Amino acid sequence: MSSRPKKRSLTLKGHRTSVSLEDDFWSAFQEIAAERRQAVNALAAEIDEGRGNQMGLASALRLFILRHYRERAAK
Repeated sequence: MSSRPKKRSLTLKGHRTSVSLEDDFWSAFQEIAAERRQAVNALAAEIDEGRGNQMGLASALRLFILRHYRERAAK
């Protein structure tokens, strides 16, 4: 497990941006996108649109991942 976040490149709304995520979070995000048959950029764009201005994109991605796996565990 990588404890230090790494910068990852994404394209949101036609613009390149980067987000710093740990390897485990990035892998989980890729897995979720694959399960949903979505491109990583498309899923990130959905999360970006719904996050508002209250938090950064990296935090929004981490919370999305956490909620995804909590919901799965509850089933």
